[in-house]
Amino acid sequence: MARQTHTIQINFRGGIIPPGMLLELLDIAAAATVTHVRFGLRQQLLLDVPDKQLAAFRDGCHDRQIMLSDHPNILSAYPAAGIFLHDTWLVEGIYKDIFNQFDYLPALKINICDSKQTFVPLFTGHINWVSSSAVHYWHLYLRLPGSQELFLWPELIYTNSIAAVSRAVETLLRRGQSPAAVFTDIKTHLPYLFREKDGEPELPAFHLPYYEGFNKHENSYWLGIYRRDEAFPVSFLKEVCRLCMETRTGQLYSTPWKSLVIKNIDPGHRYLWDYLLGKYGINVRHAANELNWQVEDNGEDGLILKRHIIRHFDVADVRTYGLCFSIRMQEQTSLFGNIVIRRRASRHGSKLKYMQRYDILYTAGFNANSSSLIPYREDVSKEQLGPYVASLCRLFYEQKSETDMLQHFVKAQELPVVAVDSGRKIHQCVACLTVYDEAVGDEGQQVPPGTPFAELPVGYCCSVCEAEKETFREVAVTDVI
Repeated sequence: MARQTHTIQINFRGGIIPPGMLLELLDIAAAATVTHVRFGLRQQLLLDVPDKQLAAFRDGCHDRQIMLSDHPNILSAYPAAGIFLHDTWLVEGIYKDIFNQFDYLPALKINICDSKQTFVPLFTGHINWVSSSAVHYWHLYLRLPGSQELFLWPELIYTNSIAAVSRAVETLLRRGQSPAAVFTDIKTHLPYLFREKDGEPELPAFHLPYYEGFNKHENSYWLGIYRRDEAFPVSFLKEVCRLCMETRTGQLYSTPWKSLVIKNIDPGHRYLWDYLLGKYGINVRHAANELNWQVEDNGEDGLILKRHIIRHFDVADVRTYGLCFSIRMQEQTSLFGNIVIRRRASRHGSKLKYMQRYDILYTAGFNANSSSLIPYREDVSKEQLGPYVASLCRLFYEQKSETDMLQHFVKAQELPVVAVDSGRKIHQCVACLTVYDEAVGDEGQQVPPGTPFAELPVGYCCSVCEAEKETFREVAVTDVI
């Protein structure tokens, strides 16, 4: 007989995980014979506790004041701050100030994100806060549960009003009021700080930063850990917590990609992390086309389908930069992705897996933040998914290639040439001649000025033709001018 378990959810607001608290929780889990845990799409921790151990597990959490939750976790872009995002007013301390405002448990999904990042989905919540260009002011997007339609609040709302407005919005949305009616009602009855908008928000094109492995940042490292089966060994995570505490590394962060990020690793401590990864056989540096997927929580069938398609990607050498895939096996409205694989209802009520069929869809303009889905292929068997999804990837690049980027580049070179230091070295893409200048950086890919070429992220590519980093060669400035 299969082992009977009960899935427990632990929320860590915004993905911030204190190592000491996690270690206490993992000790309780290990005593309840839990061997692996998972992270969810909303940065929460998921544990499958055997039914026979459930009462003892709950008592242990209660004794240590660890709260179990059946509410959605508050999702945030906090893990991206400082490693994928630099030139922004929304720093880590502001996130914490916002989280501290919430003196209630939200029953609806709340997202709190920086508008400049593309690491964390902006609109998978029902109440979506997106930073504006005005310091401490936010755009607010509302989405009724079960709906894909977004309503943009007509005003910018001040940071200190986020929790109060969220609570009032949730109350009205759960009563079934339309977002427009919610705005009218709150505007009438709830005083809050706001300012007029100075235009529509400008959101960057989707690009998923490579979030795995060791990465240099300023004078320290950060480490991203992804698990192909989404399962993190309890014994491994316990040692991660101890290492963080012993080295005063600080906090851990869970991501919407069901991965773990550890920031601010001292270079002198890197060998300890290498040792720990080796001790438990934790692999890092997976292919980028495996990291850009959103699969439902507790979705083993979705993971199997993902692996099936990725195997085809590997054989066919499919490029997926700029794309994100979601697999929807159940009725789901908030999974992120610009290419969607959606399971159809079983024919004749059959539950046989070989009878299952799928639809392939993509968002309008391949905009990952769009809710408008366009059918590409319908009623597709599992065996056909790989070739069809690969074909859709090619369509994405064909559409992007309709604009002659080389012609734009040539015109840009016709601009007046300014005086430069002729002895300085820069790097140039041999495919389209685009220049990467360390003094300037690359704002479009969140690379700050002064970043040496050798320290560019692994997934960095040419901002014009998207050629890989290895395509660049070092040249003297005079060679380019």
